[in-house]
Amino acid sequence: MDVQNDNRHRFFLEVTGGTAELVYRRIDDRTVELLHTTVPHESSGQGIAGKLAKAAFTWARQNGLRLVPSCPFVQKWLERHPEEQDLVSVPTSGR
Repeated sequence: MDVQNDNRHRFFLEVTGGTAELVYRRIDDRTVELLHTTVPHESSGQGIAGKLAKAAFTWARQNGLRLVPSCPFVQKWLERHPEEQDLVSVPTSGR
């Protein structure tokens, strides 16, 4: 279901209308910034962006990573999922 592609720095799902994705960048070996979520219009409102956010937090937890949620969608998703706040990191210098 959820697919993570470290070479392309994204989580993605093939959905009606194309590919939904959550793009990220590595800040350092232990920190990843979640940048932007896109979902094709044909698949909006189906919880797909939330599945991508959940996949990112699951991946980070499994790999001992911290996340910087710069993506506005992920920031709002975190408000509904406070149990994931322990993975949130404040960005370091050099952004």
